[in-house]
Amino acid sequence: MAFDSRVVSNVGVLAAIIEGGSFSRAAEALGLSPSGVSRAVARLESRIGVRLLDRNTRSVGLTDEGRRFFEHVAPLLDGIENAVIQTAGAAETVRGRLRVNVDAYFSRMMLAPHVTRFMAMHPDISLELVVKDQLGDLVGEGFDLAMRFGAPPDSSLVARKLLDTHTMTVAAPAYLKKHGKPKHPEELARHECILVRNSLNGQLLQSWRYQRQRKTVAVDVQGRLVVNEAGTLLGACLAGSGIARMKAIGVRDLLASGALIALLDDWQGERFPLYALYPSRHLPAAKVRAFIDFALGLVKVG
Repeated sequence: MAFDSRVVSNVGVLAAIIEGGSFSRAAEALGLSPSGVSRAVARLESRIGVRLLDRNTRSVGLTDEGRRFFEHVAPLLDGIENAVIQTAGAAETVRGRLRVNVDAYFSRMMLAPHVTRFMAMHPDISLELVVKDQLGDLVGEGFDLAMRFGAPPDSSLVARKLLDTHTMTVAAPAYLKKHGKPKHPEELARHECILVRNSLNGQLLQSWRYQRQRKTVAVDVQGRLVVNEAGTLLGACLAGSGIARMKAIGVRDLLASGALIALLDDWQGERFPLYALYPSRHLPAAKVRAFIDFALGLVKVG
């Protein structure tokens, strides 16, 4: 027998009759007319092929067949109701597994130092952070959202801009003690700089651009060390291997502690937006909203 979704509706009417004890009370509870309730029962009985209710002008009760039938379907109705309640609760309750697609810089520099606090705030969350060079297919790969620097892709994803951050030129005190501090962007050409290779296209990012008021300067920097991800770049810079260019939002704690020193403060580096990307604008789950709010707390002074 092929499944008919109307059967579920009609079973719900039967349950309302049993709970209310009459057709009229069931009709009132469901917002139907008494004749509509009667027709629903008749359709269900016709579908099953047996009489489910004994009824007269004064009372209504289950037949033996109706009692056996309802004993089977009542737990299923309870399961449906519980599923609805639990799923609806996801809109308000922060719980369940949350898969987040992030780039290496955001993961290493911004999330890793603070993720314990997010887990403590939401003890019913299971968080999976997946570092990927490319955004890929969020829905197809089972991600709830992504955090990405740069312009969002032209897609059906909802893109919520969290901030703009600029690049900063930094070095460790040990490097500056040995090699001195550049005063102008053009002096970088005479320093040991840590170069970054784009992991997507293999391009060596060797031209560093700076702006002060209306003046723009592009410097082709040199260096013997080339890296392709944020963690190695940071570790090498902290160890005094050379001057690095990094997004300001990720290094402010290191600057405050003195582990890194900001260079060329009067020159503005290139700017990058940070976006939260998720599949649907309609009723995002509470866990998604909670993670975005947490990220905003991390970046609000960046």
